[in-house]
Amino acid sequence: MRLALPLGLLFFALSASCVTINVYFPSAEAAEAADVILERVYGEDGEPVSGLSPSAAHSYRPGVLLTGLGHVLNFLVPPAQAQDFNISTPTSERLQANLRKRVDQLRPFYESGAIGTSKDATVAIRDRNLIPLADRNRVLKLVEEQSKDWNALFAEIAKANGNPDWVDDIRKTFYERNVAQLSSGWWYQTPGGGWNQK
Repeated sequence: MRLALPLGLLFFALSASCVTINVYFPSAEAAEAADVILERVYGEDGEPVSGLSPSAAHSYRPGVLLTGLGHVLNFLVPPAQAQDFNISTPTSERLQANLRKRVDQLRPFYESGAIGTSKDATVAIRDRNLIPLADRNRVLKLVEEQSKDWNALFAEIAKANGNPDWVDDIRKTFYERNVAQLSSGWWYQTPGGGWNQK
């Protein structure tokens, strides 16, 4: 009978070690990160916003038995490491700086309605006729480069957080946050492909 409890705990620990650990997309942290980057890119002053605040930790004091079981499980299954949503890598910082420089050149075309935020969270031409012929090739090139860097930034953020498969979630988050914060009069593409003005 004395061996029943330790053997039961060992069986529980071994069976728990076979559990698959799912990593869920941290949507709240991603939205906060998107807000920081969007302010850096589209903000009037271009000044970076201070870093993200870490999540609040919950305190819990387990009993002696649970503490022992926790040590066994930590030995068998390495614990997941909690960390902030990472948006600051050298590549990410370079891409953000490039995006910021181009926004200053593209701002008049956002304001005229010639371009807008696309449904894939990049930039798209909304009305080519609103771009003066003398500027058209330059603006088309800037839009292409801007979209390329947004796509690269989404991929870099996913990679920096150890989950390259998060690219679509990051893109969706940036789209939602960008549309919510657009300047009055700027245009955005709806998920269905139409255009709305803020």
